[in-house]
This record gives sequence, structure tokens and C-alpha cells, in this order.
Amino acid sequence: MNAIKYLEFSADRVNKRLASWLASKPFVHPELRKAMLYSVGAGGKRLRPALMFASYEMFGGRAADILDAACAVEMIHTYSLVHDDLPAMDDDDLRRGKPTNHKVFGEALAILAGDGLLTDAFSLLLSGNKKIRPENRLKAAEILSFRAGAAGMVSGQAADLEAENFQAMKISRKKLPGLLNYIHRHKTADMIMASMEMGCALSGRFKCLPKISSFAEKVGLCFQAVDDILDVTADKKKLGKSGSDSKNKKLTFVSLYGLEKAKKMADKYAAEALEILDSVKCGDPVKKRALRELAVFSLRRDR
Repeated sequence: MNAIKYLEFSADRVNKRLASWLASKPFVHPELRKAMLYSVGAGGKRLRPALMFASYEMFGGRAADILDAACAVEMIHTYSLVHDDLPAMDDDDLRRGKPTNHKVFGEALAILAGDGLLTDAFSLLLSGNKKIRPENRLKAAEILSFRAGAAGMVSGQAADLEAENFQAMKISRKKLPGLLNYIHRHKTADMIMASMEMGCALSGRFKCLPKISSFAEKVGLCFQAVDDILDVTADKKKLGKSGSDSKNKKLTFVSLYGLEKAKKMADKYAAEALEILDSVKCGDPVKKRALRELAVFSLRRDR
């Protein structure tokens, strides 16, 4: 199965489960439910759930058994986008080709929708398929809370905001690469790492976590490098967002290194990721191919 088909298969499962679970959840305020469903239903590649499925299957599991865990990761990713688009953050009007949540529902309800998605993600994860051993689910929850929290994605966003208009900041040019790496390592790579680490943890193959984590980090950095490139080069309609990085004078691979070097860095991260994956000896080598295909896709995508 190639990466596109694997993503489509994964997205179909995740989309149906997310829609049905959020629509049937009791006691939710009607407008809040609409706001949550709006952003969850806005589409997207569902790359993170696909990476979790592929990681879990590599270690002998069936993707259907961890569907709720995969949905939990997508809920947290969606909450981060809702909050990222707010006027206090990136102030974006467009996400995945549709008006951003706060443009439709207002800032206050958009914040609450993000809060709901973040919190309910853990409810879904921990009440999921009882075939998964409790200790494996707890480890997955520990990974997710760490990668999504103050030591992970949230700090990446904080650093990203601080580095806006970096060219006017009184900061040594020598320190900018380290700051850029910190931003992208946490804002983007941490949740990609969470996806694959959770797939590994849910399978119970804890000894394999360090290599899977290293592989996922490189995939995450490659993904962000390509994202920065597309923000400059891609058709904004096809990309589905307004390209606010240049408007906000963000510190990106392109703004720091230039377009050609950014492309070379994306190639480098992809090559390093595949080298690490090839060194992973545990797991099914045939199923490992899906992870390889998804990593390559992150470099070659056009949106």
C-alpha cells in the first residue's frame, strides 16, 4: 500500500469515528459541539493517525484496535490549529480551505472548542479498545501529555510567538539556528513523535521506543521544513491556508536559510530518518515499509 492510499484509508476511519463520537457525546452545549465538529470535519491529511497506525502495525497490531488513540492525537492536533489561528497567535482567516474557527464562531467559542478537543482527547484515549493492555494505554497517555504539553508543543508555540519579527530582535545570528530548531522540534515534531511513540507503546514494545522516537523526530523536522517551503512556493488555494508566516515575519527554514538551502535541509532530514528506520531491527519488515512510504511522502507533498 502506498502512502496516499494508506493516508486515505486512515483518514476515512478517523473521520467517521471522530464525527460519530463527538456528535453522540452527552451534555455538550450545542454551539460548542458545532464549533468542535466544524474544525474536526474541516479535512486534512490525518498524517499523525496514519503514522500511529503504521507504527502499531509494524509491531504486530491491527490498526482498528487503536482507532480511538489515533483520534485522540488528531483531536489534540486540531485544537492546536484552532488556537494557533486566533488573533492573539497567528491571526489567520483560512485553514484547510475554510474560514478559521474564530471567524465562524467567534474568539471565545473557538478557545472553548480547542479546550474541549484537548481535554476530551484523553477521555477517548483512556476509554478506548479494551484489547489494549491498561499499562500500554497509560504509557500512551503519558507520552501524549508530555509531547502536547508545556515541555513539548506548547513551548514550541511560545517560542514561535517570541521569535516573530526575528530580524528586528537583538539576538546573535549564531543563536538563530538553535532557536529555529527548538521551535520546530517542539511545535511540529513533538506531535509527530507522539504519534509513532504511542503506536509503539500501545503494542507493548517499549524497548523499541528510542529508535522510533529518533526516526519520528527527523520526520517531524522534515515535515516542517517542507511546510516552510510550501508557505512560500505553493498555490495558496491548494495549500488551504493564507500563508501567514511572511506576514508575521516568522523564523522559518526559508526566512533563515533561503529557499534552496531549506530544500537541501529537508532532503537531509528525510535521509537521516530513513537511515534510522533501516536500523530498527524489531518489528515486521514488510509493515515497516508503510512508515518508510509516509516519511518519503512528507518530503514530496505539495500541500
